Formats: sequence, structure tokens, C-alpha cells
Amino acid sequence: MKYIKKFETLQLQDTPTVGGKNSSLGQMIADLSSQGVQVPTGFAVTAQAYWYYINHNNLLDDMKKIMSELKDYKQAALLSSVGKKIRALIVQGDMPDDLVEEIKKAYDQLCKHYDQEECDVAVRSSATAEDLPTASFAGQQETYLNIRGYESLIESCKKAMASLFTDRAIAYRIEQGFDHFKVALSVGVQKMIRSDLATAGVAFSLDTESGFKDVIVIDSSFGLGESIVKGEVIPDEFVVHKPTLKKGFASIVKRSLGKKDRKIVYSDNKKEPTKTIPVSDEQRCQFSLTDSEVLELSRLIVIIEDHYSQLKGSWSPMDIEWAKDGQDGKLYILQARPETVHSSKKENGFLTHYKLKEKAPQAFLSGQSIGQKIASGTARIIESADNIDQVQEGDILVTDMTDPDWVPAMKKAAGIVTNRGGRTCHAAIVSREMNLPAIVGAQGATEVIKQGQKITIDCSQGKVGFVYDGEFSFEKKELDIKNISTNIVKPDVMVNIADPDAAFVVAALPQDGVGLARLEFIINNSIEIHPLALVHPEKIQDEKTKKRIEDITCAYDDKKKFFVDTLACGVGTLAAAFWPKPVIVRLSDFKTNEYRNLIGGSYFEAEEENPMLGFRGASRYYSEQYKDAFALECAALKKVREVMGFENVKIMVPFVRTIKEAQQVLEVMKEFGLERGKDKLEIVMMCEIPSNVILIDEFSKLFDGFSIGSNDLTQLTLGVDRDSGQLAHLFDERDPAVKKMLAMAVEGALASKKYIGICGQAPSDLPEIAQFLIEHGISSISLNADSIVPFLKRYKK
Repeated sequence: MKYIKKFETLQLQDTPTVGGKNSSLGQMIADLSSQGVQVPTGFAVTAQAYWYYINHNNLLDDMKKIMSELKDYKQAALLSSVGKKIRALIVQGDMPDDLVEEIKKAYDQLCKHYDQEECDVAVRSSATAEDLPTASFAGQQETYLNIRGYESLIESCKKAMASLFTDRAIAYRIEQGFDHFKVALSVGVQKMIRSDLATAGVAFSLDTESGFKDVIVIDSSFGLGESIVKGEVIPDEFVVHKPTLKKGFASIVKRSLGKKDRKIVYSDNKKEPTKTIPVSDEQRCQFSLTDSEVLELSRLIVIIEDHYSQLKGSWSPMDIEWAKDGQDGKLYILQARPETVHSSKKENGFLTHYKLKEKAPQAFLSGQSIGQKIASGTARIIESADNIDQVQEGDILVTDMTDPDWVPAMKKAAGIVTNRGGRTCHAAIVSREMNLPAIVGAQGATEVIKQGQKITIDCSQGKVGFVYDGEFSFEKKELDIKNISTNIVKPDVMVNIADPDAAFVVAALPQDGVGLARLEFIINNSIEIHPLALVHPEKIQDEKTKKRIEDITCAYDDKKKFFVDTLACGVGTLAAAFWPKPVIVRLSDFKTNEYRNLIGGSYFEAEEENPMLGFRGASRYYSEQYKDAFALECAALKKVREVMGFENVKIMVPFVRTIKEAQQVLEVMKEFGLERGKDKLEIVMMCEIPSNVILIDEFSKLFDGFSIGSNDLTQLTLGVDRDSGQLAHLFDERDPAVKKMLAMAVEGALASKKYIGICGQAPSDLPEIAQFLIEHGISSISLNADSIVPFLKRYKK
């Protein structure tokens, strides 16, 4: 056939003829089918067919004449008018008879291949300049789903050709320097996968926000994948660590249950071949993929990334659309194209960080953070594309969801907030390309935010973005890390971290691993529930608390498994970010008042006069009162090491008062599957009580090393309550008694040939304490993330 190419005959070098999408599909079918990558087949209507159609209908002169009206593409109304006229011109043309016959013949062969009469196909555009390394055309052209029969197929092919002139495609070509009339469009016709009966989504072979290379991010929702791309749902999100996955481990380091209240499915109406229906309450509380499916899909993504990287000769992160067929239960790859935002960035030796200059009030709205920046301005609420001209330079665009027609307005905006969508929806993808901060999935944004309100959007704090009332000043810091290495000082320079969402960014700093990973943040923010409330739900009496627990844990029948999985994912993310460097995870060290603040906590915690010196740290772990909860913590850490494969995780026991207590804790940990020395497990102890220093020789026989907690050691050496404002002037790590304790701890550990570091606040705040410890031969210094570069610069010659 002259104008038709079957997918299985295509390779990447055919891009000028069939466009990026189609050539990529052919390459995968040819090269990766034998490795288990299943791609539904189909055919391409070539770029030559596009020109044949245009010339057959004598459209080119009229198209150029209409395009000449576009004097300023930033005028949204004019751009929209020009695009609409050209699209209408193309769609109204007649398909040449011989081209019609070729399309029919190829469709018949496809139907025969799948043993179906009028099989269901997706009709997609595939621009010949699309998916090139420097140009992403995401969402610029249309896709037509569940197309059946000759008439619908021919009409959809014409519409796909016309979509070369959507508003965004026109604007993008102008910006990128592409000639409108030298870029052609091929049409891909691909057998559909019945994900309307199952699930579908988008995946990236890197972290879309930080560019971190070692993970796969999968977004998933019920029904056809268009609901994710169009931002109609907040999808489930899964993150998988590639290096440990390749070693055979089940390294899912994040499972986030989305808000999947609707799905797109097939309809019986040929004019409207798909429809949106509500998702059942039962399905809303279910993950849309099982763990085994997440891992299987991740392995496919690794195969695809490795293959394209080999073809390119360098790392090629991928943007992939996938679907699960509800009839055969199998996973299919629908599209794969190079990711263009992070892969095109060049390393310049700078890390950019945004930070509010002043303490903002409590956020009144939050959603998923895109862009790691801060912006402030006037909120401009726009309900439809007809009103995008209202957006002024520097406004914060607030809307339900964007689509390609909104791009001119997005270019004027300082930031974007949407009601719906996830990290792979149109608003998120385009915001990244435009280097704009955005908060997507901020439910109720268009109702809560008022027209003309001054607001600040903060995307600098991790995966959650916050909206504040008012305009707040912020600073942009560029950290110069060129030629900065931790080798310039003798001890290892490690980092203190609590928030898994910040891990991929912090890991880019010069560091030798994590000296303190705090579990409290994960328990407080991701779990929220007192562990004993999940072990003994029968003790919770009030209905309000019961409902809160059920709402948070609804995806789990086994509520204890919710705690274990969530904690394991948080720790796993930290371990993945710094892999294979050591990550020292401190067992939970909440005080009683902090445990009481967890949901259901008041049923299990007493009110203590001085929680700092109360039922905390090691004393909890072996007590009959708390032991069942500690078992969940141990199960999570065991999962991180043995199931996820993160052998770089070491465990640290806090607030060990006596030798006997140390022995009791180690015995309980062994009972729960965490045995020192087994599977290379190292257990270290916080050295933060004077008894730890005095008896460091004895403690050295029980542990693999120590980490000084300077906050508690100062408190207990000087007898100063560190929470007391009245005594704040007495709390000083530079006091001679505290320095003597620090020196004794370091010297004692080294004499016993044990590792000893420090993870307290002192070296971050007090350079002289850091220098004092270095002179005494400390093994490592663990600093807060914002202190690492200034610390290293002090020692750089």
C-alpha cells in the first residue's frame, strides 16, 4: 500500500514518514515483543497521505492565508479563531478514493488479525516533528477512542489531520521555530485495549519533579487513560526503585491512593463513543493496580528505557502510556516517547531552591506540587477557555483543569492551581515545560479562592503544594556545588532528613548518606493514627475517631498492614534516594504527649508531667504496654531490608537508659525478625544520655556504633529542659561540661573500635562544635540539609 505502513514494519528512522509516536510503536513491536513487552498493533497513515489529502482538496493556499491573520499568537482570541478556521477547512475536505480504500483495507486486516468484526481502535495523531529531543508536543493533537467501522474511522483520520492546527500546536511551533507548512502529520490507528473494563495510566522512568533517575513513577486509574491525561481524576500513584527492582526485589517505595470518582468507558453511541461514569464507592477505596501488576509494569518500563538508551547512546528516560485489558488481564504498552523536560537539562553545578522569607499563616488549600518553586499574585479564576483573555501577566491562574487551548493563558500566569488532576495531567506536564509552579488536584480551589484575591502558592516543600492567603516575599537561592566534595573533611558528611517527599532533592547535595532518618514525620503525616489503635481497634469508643481511621485506611482490610506498608514506603523512599549509601533510621522517639496527638492516641497514652524524661525511646519497645505497636515498626523495617532490598538501611535505637534496657530491646528486635549481624544488619545506638557516655565501653559490646544526640545530651548534662523558654539561655552545647561529654563519647567509641557520628543540632548551628568533634576524630557529622553546602565551603581551600 502506498500510504499505509503497518506498525510491525516501522522503526525510529521512519519518523519523517510516520511521526514519533508511530515509529516508536513499530520499534517496540519489532525489538521488544520477545522480551515480553506487549504493544497492540495497528497501522500508520503516513505523512505523505496528509500532503496528498491537503493537495487533493487544494487547501494549502487557504491555510496559509488564514495563518497570515495571526500577527500575535499571544492574543488568545485571535489564535483560537485562526486555529478553528484551519481545522474546519481540513475536516470539510474529501478523502481521496484510493486513500479511503487503503485505509479500509488496512482496517480489515487489523480486524482479521484480532478476529473481530469492526474492531475498536484508537486514532491518534503522530506529528513528524513530535517527540524529538528538544520538542515535546504533549497534548497538542487529538486522540479519538473506541472508533469502529469505516465511516467513523475515515472521519476520525480527517479530524486527527486537522488537529495539527490546535491552538497549542500552532503556538508551540512558532516558539520552537518549526514551519507550520513543513511539519506534516501521520495518523496512527491502533487496536484498543479494554482498559474501560480495568485500569490504565501513564508512567515515567524518572521522578517527574526532581529528575531523580533511579525511580519509576506510575499513575493509574480505573477506565481509559484519558481520565488521567485530561486531569479528570487524581490517580493512584506508585513509585518503584529501579536498581533494587533489577536485583529481583519488590521495591515499591510509594503507594498513594488517589481520588478516582469517575472513569471513562465505552458507550454504544458512535457519535460519542466514550462516556464518563461514576466509580463505585468500593472501587474508590481500592488501589487500581495490585503490587504484582505494579512490579510487572515496572519491569516492562525498565526494558523500554534500557532499549531506547542503547539506541540513543546515552540515558533516555521515557514517558509511557499503558493499559490493562479487562478481558485477558494483561498489561500493554500503548505509547512510549522520550521524556523531554529533565533529559534536556544540562548539569550546571547549581542547585536552585525557593524559600519563603517570612513565616506564612496556615495554608487554606493544598494539592499536588509541581515545579518546586514559589509564586504570588492575583488569583484569576477562569471557568472556560472562552475567558482566558482575562488572565493578565503575573496572575495565578485558578481553574478546574486546563487543556491545550489554555496554553496562551498559562504563558502569562506566574503559577497555576487546578481543582483536579495528578502529576501527569495536562496542567502538570505543560507547567513543567514552561517552568511554572502549579498545584494540581487542589479540590475546591475555584470555590475557596476568590476572584482577585492575593495569594501565594508554595511548591518548594515537597510533593504537597500549599496556597496561602496574601502575597508573601520569597527568595531564590542557587547553591553552587561545583567542585564541592565531602572528601575535603575527614569525617563522612551526612544529612538529617525526615520527609520522604524531599529525599530526591536532598540526595542531590554532596553527602555521604543519611546520619539520621526520623520516623516520626512519616507516622505523623502519612499514617496519622496511633499504632495501637490499629492493633486494638476494639478500644476505640467514639464513632468520629472510628470513621477517621476507616477513611484513612479504607484501602486495607488488615489495618495493621496499612501501618507496615505506609511506614515501609516512607523509609524505602529515603533508602532509595540515597542508595547505596548508608541510611541510619532511628526507631520512633515520640514523647507521650506527641503519641496522644495521633488519632486514637488518647486511648493508649497517659498524661505525663515531663514527657522529655518519661515513657519514650527504648523503654517503650519492650514494655507490654507498647510491644505490639513496636512489632509493626519492626515489620516495616524488615520489609524495607528484605522485601524491598535496601540493605543500606541501618537501625538506630534512641534513648537507651541502661545496659539491661539495651539487652531487652535487642532481644525484642530479634524476636520480631531484626537480629544484629543477620543479613548484614547493623544496629547503632543514640548516645544522648550521660549513662551512655559513662558506660560506652559496655554499650560497645552490644551495638555496631553510636550517634551522638547533642540535644538530649546537653539537656541531661546541664539539667536543662530544652523546651523551657525560661531556661533557653542555659542550653548551650559549647558549655565545658557538654564538650567534655562529647569528647568522652568519641574517644570511648573509637577506643572500642566502633563507629561514632553526631546527628544532633549542634554541628548545624555551631561551627566550633563541628570543628571540636573533627579534631577529636569523630567518624561522621550529620547536618540539616541547608547546612551541608555552607559547612563544606568553610573547609574548601
